[in-house]
Amino acid sequence: MPQATAGPPTAEDQAPPDLATMRAAVDRLLDPDAVPVALPPAPDELDALTLQLRGHLDLLMPTVDELAARLGKNSIPRYCALACLGEARRRLKEQPSTELGGTLAHARRLARVLNALCDHFEALAQAAP
Repeated sequence: MPQATAGPPTAEDQAPPDLATMRAAVDRLLDPDAVPVALPPAPDELDALTLQLRGHLDLLMPTVDELAARLGKNSIPRYCALACLGEARRRLKEQPSTELGGTLAHARRLARVLNALCDHFEALAQAAP
């Protein structure tokens, strides 16, 4: 007798992403009141924050992809979300530069793309049927 296996969870199966937690992580690196020369987090804290951002992206990307797929092929929000997903994939493949400040710049790029994906999730959640 064939054994049934569960497929990957869909957006309906999962709780909605915790955008407040994701944006809090983003704000630690992209505080709008901070100046570019503000002191970065300590190296250990920066490593942990970078891992957290990567984890948030890993959780949010499939959900945004699924919501975008529900829209019509000629949907502008769909194309924008797909472009952002491509950017997120590129950022996740990148390695931080070995130059001074390279790890901080890498973490900030991850934070920017996560922030954009949060925006796309909110827009798609309202637009998707």
